[in-house]
Amino acid sequence: MAETQAPVAVTGNVMFYQNPQPLTKEKHDKFGVKQIDKPFAFMADQHFLPLTAPEFGAAAASFPIIFAGEERSPLAVMGIRSGENLFVTEGQFAQDFYMPAFARRYPFVLAGDQANDRFVVCVDESAECVTNKGPQQKFFDGADTSAFTKEAFQFLQNFERDRQATQQMINTFKELDLFEQKEMNFQGSNPDGTPAERQKIADYFAITEERLKALPAEKLKEFTENGYLAVAHAHMVSLGNWQRLVNMTLRRANEAAAPAKKKPAAKKKK
Repeated sequence: MAETQAPVAVTGNVMFYQNPQPLTKEKHDKFGVKQIDKPFAFMADQHFLPLTAPEFGAAAASFPIIFAGEERSPLAVMGIRSGENLFVTEGQFAQDFYMPAFARRYPFVLAGDQANDRFVVCVDESAECVTNKGPQQKFFDGADTSAFTKEAFQFLQNFERDRQATQQMINTFKELDLFEQKEMNFQGSNPDGTPAERQKIADYFAITEERLKALPAEKLKEFTENGYLAVAHAHMVSLGNWQRLVNMTLRRANEAAAPAKKKPAAKKKK
């Protein structure tokens, strides 16, 4: 990474990041990261996380993948209640599930330096794992960046490449009108066993098999060759995970309510 020649002002907000600052040897020579008890607490209140196209195959086995908003942004749905990530408990991420690259890059992030038409590597100075007091992995080693930091830089570059490729894919899907508006609803049961009131969990956009089949054979062949068809199918398969989220939510609610139940008073011995 070329060091900044002049101060770079970091503007805008990025999920998770409280105080991202350009990483420089002058400022961060003694900085690095340390192990903490709750390494993924930073994502515990985020129930949606961005995904890139190359992640769809792995992510589809863990949670629903949807497209949201006017931009049709691809998102991993990690909870059905705002502010609750079902895959993070006590600051730990459930190891049996896929963690999006968006979270794995933390506390590093790329910021656009528009004045010089480039990206600048930043680090969240407010991250709990970032320290200048005896870090276990230093950002700099002598006059150069450390092996740890170089690996992080490579990860950021790969992520940005995948993000741009994903945007191109989304633009193609939009041009071909492959998205349909969908909604996810949940209907539980009342204590007496009768059906409870139907609740809407989410509004989102999805690619459907019908619209894919309506594409010309040449376009489908192109999608097969460039990987778009595999991404679309992974997305459709992932929607079967909505029930997993419902079950996980109900289980958490029951576990939270359990301590509140009063234990029967012990009988006094005569």
